[in-house]
Amino acid sequence: IEGNPLHPGSLGATDVFAQAATLGLYDPDRSQTLTNLGEIRPWSSFLGAMNAALTAQKPLKGAGLRILTESVSSPTLAAQIRELLSRFPAAKWHQWDPASRNNARVGSSDAFSGEFVDAQYRFDQADVIVSLDADFLGCGPGSLRYAREFAKRRRPEDAERMNRLYAVESMPTATGARADHRLPMRPSTIEHAARELAAAVGGPGRAGGPGRSGGSDVAQAFRPAEQKWIAAVAKDLQAHRGRSLVIAGEGQPPAVHALAHAMNQALGNVGKTLIYTETAEAEPVNQLESIRDLTADMNAGRVDLLVIVGGNPVYTVPADLRFADAMSKVQLRTHLSLYDDETSALCQWQIPEAHFLEAWSDARAFDGTVSIVQPLIAPLYGGKSAHEVLASMSDRPERSGYDIVRAQWKIDKDEREWRRWLHDGVMPNTAFAPKTVKWLPKLQHTTPPAPSGIEISFRNDPSVLDGRFANNGWLQELPKPITRLTWDNAVITSPATADKLKARERPSFQGGEHGQIITDVVELTFKGRSVRGALFAVVGHPDDCVTVHLGYGRSRGGRVAAGAGFNAGAIRTSDALSFGAGVEIARTGDTFSLACTQYHHLMEGRGLVRAVTRDQYLHDPKSVHEGSELPPPKMLTMYPEVKYDGYKWGMAIDVNSCIGCNACVVGCQSENNIPVVGKDQVLRGREMHWLRVDTYYRGPVDNPETYFQPVPCMQCENAPCEVVCPVGATAHSHEGLNDMVYNRCVGTRYCSDNCPYKV
Repeated sequence: IEGNPLHPGSLGATDVFAQAATLGLYDPDRSQTLTNLGEIRPWSSFLGAMNAALTAQKPLKGAGLRILTESVSSPTLAAQIRELLSRFPAAKWHQWDPASRNNARVGSSDAFSGEFVDAQYRFDQADVIVSLDADFLGCGPGSLRYAREFAKRRRPEDAERMNRLYAVESMPTATGARADHRLPMRPSTIEHAARELAAAVGGPGRAGGPGRSGGSDVAQAFRPAEQKWIAAVAKDLQAHRGRSLVIAGEGQPPAVHALAHAMNQALGNVGKTLIYTETAEAEPVNQLESIRDLTADMNAGRVDLLVIVGGNPVYTVPADLRFADAMSKVQLRTHLSLYDDETSALCQWQIPEAHFLEAWSDARAFDGTVSIVQPLIAPLYGGKSAHEVLASMSDRPERSGYDIVRAQWKIDKDEREWRRWLHDGVMPNTAFAPKTVKWLPKLQHTTPPAPSGIEISFRNDPSVLDGRFANNGWLQELPKPITRLTWDNAVITSPATADKLKARERPSFQGGEHGQIITDVVELTFKGRSVRGALFAVVGHPDDCVTVHLGYGRSRGGRVAAGAGFNAGAIRTSDALSFGAGVEIARTGDTFSLACTQYHHLMEGRGLVRAVTRDQYLHDPKSVHEGSELPPPKMLTMYPEVKYDGYKWGMAIDVNSCIGCNACVVGCQSENNIPVVGKDQVLRGREMHWLRVDTYYRGPVDNPETYFQPVPCMQCENAPCEVVCPVGATAHSHEGLNDMVYNRCVGTRYCSDNCPYKV
């Protein structure tokens, strides 16, 4: 799987989820048969049951019909749903998608005349970037494009165009790791930092008016170092009007997004580093209000037929809404899903979903560009696409996905235009045009809350997201950026907070178990609900708060998914979707082993981090070796010298651009068919990745500099793996390069034992 260079959303790149999609496609735990109450049934039986249910709804105009989907960016699927609603005008379409929950759209709706708009960022035009808890390099619809544009401006030899990134965040992320200046803050404090910053650059902020400083209750809420940081950022933004960018994270409340929009407006960035367009979502709504309305209707007995198209709401909907209890009051429940999961267990009909690599569809990218989604293989298990399920509710229930999509895009000319779309992968001239929006700020003055106990922050997991990839072994065993944990989530906090809780965390090097961290199990109690998880201290995490990742603690959905980690969603409530105050933490007396790969590759005292400032590098490129060992002189070798008359083999990794996303690691695993060994073997240091991205720190524990160090198979000219291979699977080529002959390999792993990089 590779990205399409013609597509504006990827520019030819991919992320870990796309690379791991191959394993998801061939997952034997996928839902393989259509069932009714656990019994296998043919598709015709489902069509009959659906026809009977819809016939009963006709006199009611669909008053008892509800459709629940995730966010919909498919023009064809949206058209199908709207056509259904036109025939049943009293029916309702609800949406809930925790993986793309975006408060920015809610904020935009409030701020822009009640209109939903999307912000399109131009990182290649920005000299100064300020991230307000926004991990724009790690996740989000445009993250691949944004990462590439950001990296283009990180070339030290192009000093005049090198950008500068400031990040304030509540959990160390890939974006914060690449920041030139980072400030850790509790999640509730970030809004007030944004208000102070907005006031300093001339936008609406704290009480006292734009541009005024000093003496406000907001300013007094910050420590001197934080005030100095905010003042420096404001000065830099002011010096780069029209060439700066302020971006708010999706986990921050609408007020922070409104402040970010206001600052970009005040700095003259709109139309330069930022444009507004209509939204790529077919039907943008406040999804939290949508799922609340659906739950209320089900509890009130107003829903007779519930059709759930994708997603797993029983697992992902906030715990206080008690979605499962409400759903049990619906007479007929159907679920289209890749897996027989927690939601499937409460539905009478479970429909196996076709993987996106098996189905025809279409989709709008974040900038509006339309692509036709083509299957690469016939459905392995006879799965149905969302289009075919919606067709079952129409007057032509047997239409195929291809026919439905083809009919949506009527061709006025000839077949060549359709085939050109399929060949190129994009439809020309379908991107949204920039639009002018009317800014209507609705910002009320708020007083910074006094610190009250410990705050909790909920995040989608960087490997399994909201749990939809929990059964993917490649992603479960993939070391997470920053923490390097595998097979588990954890209760993440700062070392100082862990010390305050008197919790212990210690690596174990007994018996070769280099990856085992034995840590205390703590119980989190939040708004009357409790869950237990292993504590894990991360440098750079703000004090007096904890971060928990969603997507774990699954009870169904595959053999890999069930049992890994703990369900942080069990204590998440609808009034604290992203964060909240007042969580209680208590040690339980139990301990737990976490599998962390960072301790597998001890460097035996070698200098790990070699970094200098841009100015130092430009003055003396060799200064990067300062404080570290210089490259050793050439030693004797067993291999004959190879003379290169022309080009010489070599690979260079620009560590100044690496964001630690791990897409290369999963791509390597897929390409080379590298096996998953499981948590027990990772604990013993036996994970088999040939490529890894280590994380290293330099500086104070509370806010260190973070560096990513990719370590691939080096294809060494003087390869020590060659001399120990009993079957000659590793050998020298005539060009002096280390080659690997896969069909000779018998898996002794002697090569790994003799590798100085532990590949």
